[in-house]
Amino acid sequence: MRIPRVAVPELAPVVVLSGREAHHLLRVLRVEVGRRVRAFDGRGREAEGEVAWIEDGRVGLRLDEPVEAEVEPPVEVVLYVALLKGDRLADVVRAGSELGVCRFVPLVSERSVPREMGRAKLERLRRIAVEAAKQSGRAKVPEVAAPVALVELAPVEFGLVAHPYTSRAMDAINWPESGAVALASGPEGGFTEAEVEHLVGLGFVPVYLGPRILRAETAPMVLAAAATALRGF
Repeated sequence: MRIPRVAVPELAPVVVLSGREAHHLLRVLRVEVGRRVRAFDGRGREAEGEVAWIEDGRVGLRLDEPVEAEVEPPVEVVLYVALLKGDRLADVVRAGSELGVCRFVPLVSERSVPREMGRAKLERLRRIAVEAAKQSGRAKVPEVAAPVALVELAPVEFGLVAHPYTSRAMDAINWPESGAVALASGPEGGFTEAEVEHLVGLGFVPVYLGPRILRAETAPMVLAAAATALRGF
């Protein structure tokens, strides 16, 4: 039987859960006292344990000594993705979390149709990151930052930007051995040439994702998947 994973605020010998996590354990997974669980703190550590008690919608866990998880990428992968229509960012956050992205930064670019993101939508994306981390066996919950304007980005140590008008393939990139890896993907219609030049000035290298036209929500997933596959993240 698969051991349920549960997100906890901290890994202590005894943890009491209520709210969303307790509801998931009780109503969805239907755990009982004695059921083994694996808890993680969202910062890279996890611990096995068991359900010690259940009372009034709360769940008490008794946990073993925490350990550092071994499933996280060796470098920080940051995905800069333009604001997208509807609920498409949810798919990007969900898949990107499974692929090892450590931080999502929504961008407001020249061709972005949504120009802002409400607090409720941001909080929903953060919940999706928690659920994706739980489902994929991660011990770190990716951060979902508030949207920023592309022109306000700071320089990066090493970055790649998806660009259809370059011939540089990802397998020809000289990857760093350590440090953060920044990935950038544009809105429908892509980044403007001026924006690509701006990103190059910040340390991003334009890369080609293939001859087919990718949707704005597909391109960041391809970029993240290719990066994690090529570097073994």
